[in-house]
Amino acid sequence: MDMRLRGARVLVTGGSRGIGLACAAAFAAEGCDLVLASRDAAALEAAAAGLRARHDVAVATHAADLADAAAREALAAAEPGIDILVNNAGAIPGGGLDRIGLARWQEAWQLKVFGYVHLTQLYLPAMQARGSGVVLNVIGMAGRAPRADYICGAAGNAALIAFTEALGGRSVDSGVRVVGINPAATRTDRIVTLARARARDRFGDEARWEETLHDLPFARPAEPEEIASLAVFLASPRGGYLSGTVVDVDGGGRFRG
Repeated sequence: MDMRLRGARVLVTGGSRGIGLACAAAFAAEGCDLVLASRDAAALEAAAAGLRARHDVAVATHAADLADAAAREALAAAEPGIDILVNNAGAIPGGGLDRIGLARWQEAWQLKVFGYVHLTQLYLPAMQARGSGVVLNVIGMAGRAPRADYICGAAGNAALIAFTEALGGRSVDSGVRVVGINPAATRTDRIVTLARARARDRFGDEARWEETLHDLPFARPAEPEEIASLAVFLASPRGGYLSGTVVDVDGGGRFRG
């Protein structure tokens, strides 16, 4: 199915690996030009080279620590012509309230929570001025089903869900859509990091991390490509009547008891 995205320019934060890279590849397959942003310049260029080799699209890279407001402003100044903003960068740590000090909360939220909000503030006005554009926030199921052993991430995700829903309900007045995705456990390096933190809190032993991933729907985590396929649909004209919507991608896990 043609998603009618050819020629669109897409910015993907956290675009050098995991869900971000899968999203970049899915948009490139639809003929979109890309801007990939993350901290690691070498990883970005490797990702971009792979995408250029597989797809006839332009891929620019921007290495920056998007936890820093000045770096976000520099990105918006360097790459102003964006049709679709994919907010994806963020790695909020696992652990209970007693495991994560306030400074770590603030550090983590600077990238994922305030980073999403600020980049939206930077890119939304141009979208509103031309009467088109999409902001897509990759959030996380912990915002719907909060757990004490991922309290920092659960609270941050819940805030971003509310942000997406509230803004998406009003952005349509200027022709802009704001949507989101809540991935559950997804097959990336990050799933192991979070599982180790959960095993530490639950069993006192990080080496038992695999025990925290039992009883998953379909007996497996989601694949990054599954999240990416949904991202393309939501951002495309095929999903043109969706705004203020955050789609849960958890295989029904929230309702398994």
